[in-house]
Amino acid sequence: MINHVVETYENYREEDRLTTNNARKIEFITTKKIFDEVFKNEMKILDCAAGTGEYAFYLSEKGHEVTATDLTPRHIEIMNQKLKEKKHKINTAVLDATDMSVFGDESFDIVLNMGPFYHLITESKRLKCISESLRVLKKGGLLVTAYIPRYSVFQYVALSDKKYLDMNLADQLIDTGVLRHDDANCFWTDTYYSNPDEMETLYQEHNLEIIEHFAQDGITPFLKEKVDALNPTEFEMWCDYHYRICREKSILGASNHVIIIGRKR
Repeated sequence: MINHVVETYENYREEDRLTTNNARKIEFITTKKIFDEVFKNEMKILDCAAGTGEYAFYLSEKGHEVTATDLTPRHIEIMNQKLKEKKHKINTAVLDATDMSVFGDESFDIVLNMGPFYHLITESKRLKCISESLRVLKKGGLLVTAYIPRYSVFQYVALSDKKYLDMNLADQLIDTGVLRHDDANCFWTDTYYSNPDEMETLYQEHNLEIIEHFAQDGITPFLKEKVDALNPTEFEMWCDYHYRICREKSILGASNHVIIIGRKR
């Protein structure tokens, strides 16, 4: 059976996503800043959907012991190539985040679940992903989950291409949050779009103490032309502005990407 998410990423340059322009860089800049505030000392970290390793390499440079896995073989190949050129001790493997049985219980201080959750279109798969992340997480450890807010995506996509100004698509996203690769108006791949209240409830139901909940890029994607035109000093100020409001509830719902962090009780 073809995994359409893997197929999508095999044909997409994920390695460029966080670095090509200001509007994309802000996600990485904001997330690094908050990670630096929250991740104390040297931790054992599992990045269970590492992409091409931007966060894995950053955290390794900060002194953390990192294991980086991903479902897409191309991503692992890119990380392994980087490891030949950089002096990092990062273990890598192709892995499905819904089955992390290769790791023992309570093996990691931090689990980054920053990609798999929003590509799981059934509730059972999402719960399996969360339960596996929590199983390998030590008591007192941190679970970091990224999600894409449901009520921002349709407006953003519709502005990008008028063919998605379709009320059937809008109703589907609002009612179910699910987009399948074979849907008539699919603009990406198999994806589940959530919302801040749902994610906070999910964390509370799994006995996680919420310690952070922030918008990675906020409204920047809607203003990408203006943000990309900023000079370095202006862009730094824009990043500081975004950081100051990134935990505001209205910004969470409008953001392209959001992260919630909880401590395992």
